[in-house]
Amino acid sequence: MSEPTRAYVIGAGLAGLAAAVALTQRGVQVMLIDAARQAGGRCRSYHDPQLGLTIDNGNHLVLSGNRAVAGYLDAIGASDRLRGPDSATFAFADVQSGEGWTLRPNAGRVPWWVLSAGRRVPGTHAADYLPLVRLMRANPGRTIGEVMRCEGLLWDRLFDPFLRAALNTEPREASADLAGAIVRETLAAGGNAYRPRIAHPTLAAAFVDPALAWLTARGATVALGRRLRTIASDGGRVTGLDFGEAPVTLDADDRVILAVPPGVAADLLPSLTVPTEFQSIVNGHFIAAAPPGTPMIVGVIGGTAEWIFAFEDRISVTVSAADGIAGDDRESVARRLWADVAAALRLPPDLPRWQIVKEQRATFAATPAQDARRPGAATRLGNLWLAGDWTQTGLPATIEGAIRSGNRAAALAAQPQPGTSARVTQPAT
Repeated sequence: MSEPTRAYVIGAGLAGLAAAVALTQRGVQVMLIDAARQAGGRCRSYHDPQLGLTIDNGNHLVLSGNRAVAGYLDAIGASDRLRGPDSATFAFADVQSGEGWTLRPNAGRVPWWVLSAGRRVPGTHAADYLPLVRLMRANPGRTIGEVMRCEGLLWDRLFDPFLRAALNTEPREASADLAGAIVRETLAAGGNAYRPRIAHPTLAAAFVDPALAWLTARGATVALGRRLRTIASDGGRVTGLDFGEAPVTLDADDRVILAVPPGVAADLLPSLTVPTEFQSIVNGHFIAAAPPGTPMIVGVIGGTAEWIFAFEDRISVTVSAADGIAGDDRESVARRLWADVAAALRLPPDLPRWQIVKEQRATFAATPAQDARRPGAATRLGNLWLAGDWTQTGLPATIEGAIRSGNRAAALAAQPQPGTSARVTQPAT
């Protein structure tokens, strides 16, 4: 039996991990390499000495209908690492008016829940939800603000927070096509498709550590702390990889998947067009216990905080499209966020022990112009493919999009290449 094809996966974020898993399943010999000292990319966990806890860099929410996420976790034996309610229920608190309510979509695709005053946003009517139909149509090059009316009670209490979190961009300026893709896979797919799920106990424990263990158990090589400096090519193919040590020379059958941030990819492949504008995310972590019965996730209306996540050992807050506060003093941000948490959850106003994590370039700006700059998986080099949530996945920058991109790149890389021997095996468990 001939040796399997070898693939170099550069970048051990979720896109790279997904690509490495998918290639290994196909019998490809994988070398997973990352410049950082830990895998996971933006989806990482670390011990924070200020809090004395292991926390995630941010609060990453996935949904029950994210099929790529489900397939990835099943492959690495981590399907039990997500937690969430049995139904698609979403609690909200308006910190200005003091009102609270719970959105209760029905499980099936026919959205009869909008006909029930007790299930929909208080003060809204069933007809108010019809603009989502326009958003689900093809709207190439158009913003959400050009497709639907971005004001009113329903906009403020549901559409804006939902779209802002999904797109990490001011919704009025964001791509209507990307928003439509999200709506088609969530609100239009029925409550069973968007039951909220959070990694437990951490992102690393759910998405990263099991994948690394699975890969190494199957003979993959994982090398962290190695930065790719240059890519050598000849005749339309990658011929070498320079990591600042002895250069790696590729055999004719070797494949490369580049699963790095867009700026890094553009430096390595100067002719590549990539997104150039980015949006920040700010996360706050507080050593405090939520009141008994607090939902796992609470949406905040009328404050700086947008989503509250109640964990056993802390309360965390996420603010998307956060450029307006990302440059502010960390303590002032912590006080503003805690004031919203205290108002929403009826907690004392005294600021507990806290940590603020700012991601200045968390995701590409999900505008029509930036979406148009996202490349596909294939490149001008016949044995090199791209992966990452910034590539053309049809979704905004999400965990689901990252994993889909890794799967897509792996599927292309596993195909027999012109002028090489076909040594890739069928997918294996």
